[in-house]
Amino acid sequence: MSISFGSMNTGLPKDIVQQIMKAEQIPVKKMEYRKEKVQDKMNLLEQFTQLVEGMRGEVLKNKSARSLRELKVNTNEEILNVVADKNIANPGSYKLEVMELAQKSSAMTNGVKDKDQTYLGVGYISYKLPNGEKKEIYVDKENSSLSGVARLINQSDIGINATVVNDGKDSKKPYRLILSLDETGKANKANFPYFYFVDGQTDLYLDQERPAQNAKVKLDGFEIELAENKLSDVIPGVTVDLKKAKPGEEVSIEISEDTVQITEKVSTLVESINEVLTFIREQNAVDESTDTSRTLGGDSSLKSLEARLRGTIFTPVETSFGNKRIGDLGIVFNRNGTLDFDEQKFEKEVAGNYKLVSEILTGYYKADGVKTDGFVERLDEVANQALRPPTGLLHSRKTGLRQNINQIDQRISDKQRQLEQKERVLKEKFTRLEETVSRIKGQGAGLAGFGAMPNPAAPNMAG
Repeated sequence: MSISFGSMNTGLPKDIVQQIMKAEQIPVKKMEYRKEKVQDKMNLLEQFTQLVEGMRGEVLKNKSARSLRELKVNTNEEILNVVADKNIANPGSYKLEVMELAQKSSAMTNGVKDKDQTYLGVGYISYKLPNGEKKEIYVDKENSSLSGVARLINQSDIGINATVVNDGKDSKKPYRLILSLDETGKANKANFPYFYFVDGQTDLYLDQERPAQNAKVKLDGFEIELAENKLSDVIPGVTVDLKKAKPGEEVSIEISEDTVQITEKVSTLVESINEVLTFIREQNAVDESTDTSRTLGGDSSLKSLEARLRGTIFTPVETSFGNKRIGDLGIVFNRNGTLDFDEQKFEKEVAGNYKLVSEILTGYYKADGVKTDGFVERLDEVANQALRPPTGLLHSRKTGLRQNINQIDQRISDKQRQLEQKERVLKEKFTRLEETVSRIKGQGAGLAGFGAMPNPAAPNMAG
């Protein structure tokens, strides 16, 4: 009689430990699945936070009356270039006549045949500075050309610029040297250099001079002299560059509120609010197929922020014209729960009474010096309440979700360590079992062989 075991020692599958551990991994898979759902919520919350930050960015661009405001200038750009500082300038109309442009002192030498080859001789350039100090520049053989003289003058500190030109008037001697000061105006009158050279092929001397002069303009009929071709500090916040003289011709300068740019800025602000409201609406759009465990539908932080936004939009704003609403500017809710912006109505209000528009949006200072909050400033507070760390609505919500994810990660890590230990124990047990069964099998085989041996004491029946 023999003892029979499985053909593979214990008869168990080779991957018995893996099968057991696969079953043990089910709780880990469930935790990972739960983490994925929380992470989905976190991703949506990050996306929503970016939208609120975008809204706040537009708010900050238009938070004050100065930042909201834009000015437009209409004038004859052929004669004038006008820039109005929106923080200082006020809308208004002006008349300007450009009688003369300011010019700098300049002079031109006689002509020479070649700017580089015509030898002017060796000598000195003598010049007296406005303070009476005398300056001299030595001209050696290497620099004794028109180009060399210009180079030496420009490298010196006598306050004069030198330029070599071809005036095109004399084909035999076309090259001349123009000397000029940087600054315009009578106060910057130049004493031009005297050239003293010897042994040159031709003499060099100043052939023509043009004196410095001030610009002359008439502003609303009053004559003004300027040392440069720029009118500033006369019209508050307005800089006028004079481009061309037109004696006897008055040019209009019209400064007004730029309704188009202001409208574009407010339109962008409304769009940023709508992006926030649209996100909330989409998250709250729940149907039978919606997995609310992965979305922010019904989330308290979104509900609270939406309520604050709506309250800000509906709450009247105190102005010097009485209590007003942003609806008076053409910003109203539609059936979808977002805002419609009537740009034509808004532009009309800006053109008709910019002060009122500004006060509705950015508030104003009352007689007692107290500043009222406009619509944009209230929006800023709503955004701050959502984004401010560590107590802001969205910041707190993200902190809660992050803690939840960290807790799940910790539980997964703890479970994985337990499973790794259990796997080592199982492998050790089954290895010992295999060894035991193998040994028993070996002993059984020995017994079976022993039973098959002939018995010497048995009688021989054959005889």
